[in-house]
Amino acid sequence: MLRSFLSGVILAATALPGPPASALEPVRVAAGVYAFVGDTGPVSAANAGHTGNSGFIVGPTGVVVIDTGTTHRHGVRMLEAIRRVTDRPIELVILTRAVQEAVFGASAFTGAILAAHRETVTLMRARCAQCLERLLPLLETELDGTRLLIPETVYDGPAIIEAGGMRLQLLHFGWASTPGDVALWHAESGVLFAGGLVSNGRVPEIRDCDFDGWRAALSELGRLPAKRVVPGHGPVSGRQAIDATRRYLDALDSRVRELYAANTGLLDALEQADLSEFSGWGSYDSLHRRNTLHRYLQLEIEDLGGDPRSVSMPQQ
Repeated sequence: MLRSFLSGVILAATALPGPPASALEPVRVAAGVYAFVGDTGPVSAANAGHTGNSGFIVGPTGVVVIDTGTTHRHGVRMLEAIRRVTDRPIELVILTRAVQEAVFGASAFTGAILAAHRETVTLMRARCAQCLERLLPLLETELDGTRLLIPETVYDGPAIIEAGGMRLQLLHFGWASTPGDVALWHAESGVLFAGGLVSNGRVPEIRDCDFDGWRAALSELGRLPAKRVVPGHGPVSGRQAIDATRRYLDALDSRVRELYAANTGLLDALEQADLSEFSGWGSYDSLHRRNTLHRYLQLEIEDLGGDPRSVSMPQQ
């Protein structure tokens, strides 16, 4: 069944039926640095799956792309938008984490080096094909041409990257929101592409996280002299987006621990864990309840002496 599904969505990039989509408009973050800002709600036909942020940096000799969107069509729209800014070659595409809004547009960037952290590649192999199956009822023909590409260039930790005539710093702090989280620091402009580590005005998802590792990573990001932060979700911001993400994680942890310590049952905890400070954030109604469930289960496993990160990670 999976094979027949994939063969149905893997079509040539030149044969994409359906009505033309609106062109993507990049947000200029700094000189030569741009972001594509997506919807903060869930994937839907209305937003064509554009629910996460991506971007690109134009260097003296080439372009570095950060994340690629949820569909091949989205990647094509990104490429068209980049070409309206520059005709310099796209040398490198970096996937910051193994989530649908980062990985599935990569097939549009033929000829560029595709790179990710080794743990991101592992997670992509484990479940990204199933992600495509789940997206089909939501996006239907918007998925035409979409396929999973596995990066051939892998990083095992932080690294200095030379690409596009630029020197970029790839940041990895260990298991955080996902095992292979990376962020990209462009010191020349003071812009941080934070990937899944930071969310601005949208509830971050904790399903794959190491809770303490994530908070430690945010502390490290907070030490950077960042002038602008491109979060994984939500508007481009300043350093306050790092603090806001940490504040949500702390508040979630504190409230769920309080309920757990009081022997509140799981179903009751889901009803009592409301955090009014964040109720106006995107995807609050769906993701905060799910986060409460995961954090409760993490505490339960931790209490039994197990690894709380095992709650929902796929078996290898």
